[in-house]
Amino acid sequence: MTRVEKSTDVVTLTVHAVLDALIPLVEDLSRELPHTERYRRLLETLRTLFPGDAAALLRLEGDTLVPLAINGLSSDTLGRRFRVNDHPRFAQLLDQREPTRFAADSGLPDPYDGLVQGVEGNLEVHDCLGCPLYIDDRLWGLITLDALDPAQFDSIDLPSLQAYLSLAAATVSVVERIDTLARSSEEERRRAEAYRLASSQSRREMIGSSAPYKRLMDEIRVVANSDLTVLITGETGVGKELVANAIHALSPRAGKPMVSLNCAALPDTLVESELFGHVKGAFSGASTDRGGKFELADGGTLFLDEVGELSLGVQAKLLRVLQNGQLQRIGSDHEHKVDVRLIAATNRDLAAEVREGRFRADFYHRLSVYPLWSPPLRERGRDVLLLAGNFLEENRSRLGLLSLRLSSDAQTALLGYTWPGNVRELEHLIGRSALKALARHRERPRILTLTAADLALSEAGRAAMTSDAADADGHAQPGEDFRTAVASFERTLISEALARNERNWASTARELGMDRANLNRLARRLGLK
Repeated sequence: MTRVEKSTDVVTLTVHAVLDALIPLVEDLSRELPHTERYRRLLETLRTLFPGDAAALLRLEGDTLVPLAINGLSSDTLGRRFRVNDHPRFAQLLDQREPTRFAADSGLPDPYDGLVQGVEGNLEVHDCLGCPLYIDDRLWGLITLDALDPAQFDSIDLPSLQAYLSLAAATVSVVERIDTLARSSEEERRRAEAYRLASSQSRREMIGSSAPYKRLMDEIRVVANSDLTVLITGETGVGKELVANAIHALSPRAGKPMVSLNCAALPDTLVESELFGHVKGAFSGASTDRGGKFELADGGTLFLDEVGELSLGVQAKLLRVLQNGQLQRIGSDHEHKVDVRLIAATNRDLAAEVREGRFRADFYHRLSVYPLWSPPLRERGRDVLLLAGNFLEENRSRLGLLSLRLSSDAQTALLGYTWPGNVRELEHLIGRSALKALARHRERPRILTLTAADLALSEAGRAAMTSDAADADGHAQPGEDFRTAVASFERTLISEALARNERNWASTARELGMDRANLNRLARRLGLK
């Protein structure tokens, strides 16, 4: 690694050129602009002053660099999360106070190899320049500038670069101060800090920029500060648990535990014990006293996933706890008082379940005080590429690759697919495709590109397109109501998956991206078991 140094052969930019580029940024500091637009203009100016093939602005969050804006890199880069320990170039850039340029023949892997937009083939970045940003003497993040030409930055003008960095730091500082002013009370600041702490843990991060995603995040922020019971609805695989985590992290209960229970993963005989606990001798196998999920979540949040799978008896007992906060362990005569905020999730239409007598009306109304709908992936537009970028980076690290990227036809395939299994299906698809693509190489490649053929979405896509409940000839049955049509499609989809997996239910559940207990229950309802 060598630092950028002034030398006699440096071609100094004219004062007028620098001023013409920087003055608009100075004027922007006094304007009301969205953060994304400020950052976009910042990178546009960078590439005007110092032409290259790609630029990025990354914020340091704990041990991870998060891209906030990119210019010239593939769109999925915004969804990636770069752990500094996995990327030695980033680590060296962050260790320096001054701008750093890497030699073209540096042996350190470049995180952007294969990600430069519009470049096909395994072309690697050859000229790499990085500049740490400090706000109030605190390391905030990085600005990077990359080029495929190894001599691109030979004549870099250091005074102009330093002037740009000063304005970049001022721009970031303005954004930071606006964010601080927006938190007008100590309670709001405390909740924001709790959210950041929760985000730094191993839980998955919510990623997106589409209008449906932004509406969902607005709803989360509205309800988080209350103690209202929330019912999250949406299709299988949309990330309802992530929504519940976000609500808890932004709530006044963020410092207390969030306890989860998948109601479909346990038989009815054990659900009650898991929720309320039991005393020694209450039933066969109860050798000691044991607290339930409600007691574990006291002061915090209890998340009940697949709440539509609860039996009517358990619903009645839960209703009592929700009404007065009192519960009894199985086999005990003593009541416990608990303070728990309940968040529930389901992919069922509970209103229809109530009408058909499979769900208690009073429990349904108690759950749906604040209904929250999580949109399916097919309605989130280009969010699929941001999410794919996140999963690509996870698999790149897991497989020990320098770069794992999508070809342009793979991106087109992802955008054109209807995603019946939603985000979970996308996650499994990226992991499966990367593993299969890597296995086809005799020698481990430094850059692995997934093509549309690797994703193999065509056949699945055709199946998904028929989710309007088409019959064997591809036409909806005349007079068939929606619920019957959907059931018919589900039956066909499961039957075909069973056939492909030689009637192995565990393999079928994995292919469909479903919990095995949920698949078994659905199969029984559809008459397949």
